[in-house]
Amino acid sequence: MKRNASAVWEGGLKEGNGTLSLESGVFSEQPYSFRTRFGDSPGTNPEELIAAAHAGCFSMALSGQLEKAGVKPERIATTATLTIEKEEEGFTITAVHLNVTLRVPDSDAPKVEEALRAAKEGCPVSKVLRAAISLEARLE
Repeated sequence: MKRNASAVWEGGLKEGNGTLSLESGVFSEQPYSFRTRFGDSPGTNPEELIAAAHAGCFSMALSGQLEKAGVKPERIATTATLTIEKEEEGFTITAVHLNVTLRVPDSDAPKVEEALRAAKEGCPVSKVLRAAISLEARLE
């Protein structure tokens, strides 16, 4: 299974702007810029999209882990707070904090704790920071 997203950037880093699109079309040509990424201008940015993907992926992974442990969740709400910091070599994603609220009737605390750990480690988006990255490029 493969999923695609695309970005188009025009101009220089600080004055330029771009658009982000998803293959599904749900998110198409959404504008982003240096100001939406590193400032307070309204709009999206790659890090916000990574945080959204992480929150969604983790919530589904946790649901699966809980069911595997025989615990059926009613509701899982996750907020992912991504930290990006300026370092000597440029900006780096240094952390993602997952804040989870669960509604799990008749839960067994050790089973829930194990499911949380397994979901955090097993969520594909959690793993992406350790992924091999390949690159293909062409000049027009």
